[in-house]
Amino acid sequence: MLTVDAESAGQRLDNFLFRHLKGVPKTHVYRIIRSGEVRLNKGRVQADSRIEAGDTVRLPPVRVSAAPAAAVPAPARSFDLLLEDDALIALDKPAGTAVHGGSGVSFGVIEQLRAARPAARFLELVHRLDRETSGVLLVAKKRSALTALQAQFKSRETGKTYLALVEGDWPARLKVLDAPLARYLLPGKDGQAGEGERRVKVVDKDHPDAMRAVTLVRVLARLTLAGDAAPVTLLAVTIKTGRTHQIRVHLASAGHPIAGDDKYGDFERRRALARLGLRRMFLHAWRLRFTHPATGEAMALQAPLPPELADLLPAAARATLDTHDHNDKP
Repeated sequence: MLTVDAESAGQRLDNFLFRHLKGVPKTHVYRIIRSGEVRLNKGRVQADSRIEAGDTVRLPPVRVSAAPAAAVPAPARSFDLLLEDDALIALDKPAGTAVHGGSGVSFGVIEQLRAARPAARFLELVHRLDRETSGVLLVAKKRSALTALQAQFKSRETGKTYLALVEGDWPARLKVLDAPLARYLLPGKDGQAGEGERRVKVVDKDHPDAMRAVTLVRVLARLTLAGDAAPVTLLAVTIKTGRTHQIRVHLASAGHPIAGDDKYGDFERRRALARLGLRRMFLHAWRLRFTHPATGEAMALQAPLPPELADLLPAAARATLDTHDHNDKP
């Protein structure tokens, strides 16, 4: 049994356990969380749950390797910065890079950032982005900044707007997606239940694992890509809740999956788009509004659409992005 101290308050459960179970493979840590063997205050818990001072974490018997294999250190890496001061870093995360190590990933943004800044006393992720998603990501440089920013995310005081290119002609009337989501696992190797890849689906509100999820959608442009006759729609998507894969699942469940989505899109369509140059999911964390944790100033950050996505759009669609200021809402 572990008791969460004040210094660990606000951390994700998985990161807390990694520090206390050195020598235990991360894959095993995630396995005992998924199986329900880890209990937070006597209840089942998710890997990304936040812990608070005084919480109790019950663990099953875990064998720690006497001489764990030396882990490959994360290489130092610099990222394009949107903002940095004494309290926080806002960076432009590239697609294809996980935000942190775990679940088969040796390291991510936070480990690479720490390697690049060995003198930094404190660097912690404020929130997450999917590995395939690019755009604005916040890192706290102080514990006080971390807890203040996470409180804003939890109470939905932040504004998070993404750019998404979806298949088909998005219905103009469809502006609000309010459908509960639930996480599940695909079968693992040899059909083993609960050991495969994580997925999310829309469920009924009475589903035992249902989590409310609200997504707001605005059409920015209707277009076709060069060399392709199929219609696609460029959307500005604002999430009011921060559920895993929320945008991807909500848009796909509406019949318009994100172009290039390898989990919730169509395989043959993805291959066709790859031949046109789209080799990643077209989802970008475009804008983020929040209150600065130290100054109280209203912040509005924007990460430009990366070239591999911007270059696919017709000039008129790219120009559309420049006409929408930070105060625009879907």
